Amino acid sequence: MSSNTFYLTTTLPYVNAAPHIGFALEIVAADVIARYQRLLGKEVIFNTGTDEHGQKIYQKALENNQDPQAYADEYAAKFDDLKKILSLSYDHFVRTTNLDHKAAAQEFWKRCDTNGYIYKNEYKTKYCVGCELEKTDSDLEDGRCPLHRHSELEIREEENYFFKFSAFQKQLLDLYEKNPEFVKPVGKQKEITSFVKGDLKDFSISRLREKMPWGVSVPGDDKHVMYVWFDALVNYISTLGWPNDQEKFDKFWPVIQLAGKDNLRQQSAMWQAMLMAADLPNSKKILINGFIGVDGQKMSKSLGNVIAPSELVNKYGVDAARYLIMNLGPFGEDMDVSWKKLDEVYTADLSNGLGNLCSRVAKMCEKAEIIGEEFNQLNNDFSELMDNYDLGKGLSLINNQVSAADQYLSENTPWKKEGDEQKKILVEAVKKIQSISYHLQPFMPETAEKILAHFSQSKITALKPLFPRLT
Repeated sequence: MSSNTFYLTTTLPYVNAAPHIGFALEIVAADVIARYQRLLGKEVIFNTGTDEHGQKIYQKALENNQDPQAYADEYAAKFDDLKKILSLSYDHFVRTTNLDHKAAAQEFWKRCDTNGYIYKNEYKTKYCVGCELEKTDSDLEDGRCPLHRHSELEIREEENYFFKFSAFQKQLLDLYEKNPEFVKPVGKQKEITSFVKGDLKDFSISRLREKMPWGVSVPGDDKHVMYVWFDALVNYISTLGWPNDQEKFDKFWPVIQLAGKDNLRQQSAMWQAMLMAADLPNSKKILINGFIGVDGQKMSKSLGNVIAPSELVNKYGVDAARYLIMNLGPFGEDMDVSWKKLDEVYTADLSNGLGNLCSRVAKMCEKAEIIGEEFNQLNNDFSELMDNYDLGKGLSLINNQVSAADQYLSENTPWKKEGDEQKKILVEAVKKIQSISYHLQPFMPETAEKILAHFSQSKITALKPLFPRLT
């Protein structure tokens, strides 16, 4: 990666269900990072897409009496719709059923195999279809996967190909030691380091086609298809045109990855070992999000408490929905949400906060005939936070700017002043609003653009409410 390029990616969500607020958090956070990097003048590739192979998808398609590809097409479109729904700016939308991706996955397999890290063996294991992962007894609670308690574990016994994960313990620990902030937050770095220090087990990377045909063919052995994780993780390089476009790969790699905490092992250990096996550079950083609960309960279809991104947008508007999502909490921490809490934050921070500030100042500026000027300066403290991916703190800094602007108006009471004295106060208030909106661009792009344009006019006029009160 050159100093003027930036590449980041979300994980690829499974196409076994429609998008929910959990993935919205991940992809909006990625969008905020991408927009900030573009604000710095960098050439950015922002990647997302859909993971479309594996038993979970195959079973869902059969349940719906659909061809797996038709099922995948239907749900991939639902995720691609998020671009418009949430005003996202991603450049790449990779699908693991794309021919280019399949070819890249097969080439990646060949390189790992040539280097001696793939072998065939018999195995018997407990397998969680929900996670698409093998489970050891230490992973289970009361004999069940803690993330999918309502699903029975499968006992699998068959001939598979395996990846020599156990061969990479030292290299992975060296990676973490040399990069103490490789995984953010630090608690997740400690967690993955502890896991890798344990007894690393080689993991299965294929399935028999006769039992599970929905996957990428194993090179040289058509009786097997690739295990879903092995195939899907390769998207992070296939989307850059690897292995055919080495120039583009060298220009943008390594990557910043965003993932949920249930993806910690796959992204920060399994994938990193796979890259080592293929003689490719490791990722640059892994940013881990927590889980979102609703009213103190786990979000699930069975409870009927799943919140869809479209619901948020329909109620609050696009930018307000983005703000509310990014206001939930910092990387790594679990968070709880409810419609009541969302209403309260919308009203306090947006209607009564930023929106009211802009309306008040614009109205006074119209009467005082204030002339606006352009503004394009980043606060150093904000830049430091965003460079460190502290998005929540960056948003808090902007909220503090709003509070400071309100305090400035209260102390200087421009509505009680006249002439040059009033104009001087209002000009300063306008600069404060412009600073707020300039920093707000990554988080609320449409609102920020509207505020910046309005307060840069040759004559500032009154402004309609940016965030209508909830009814």
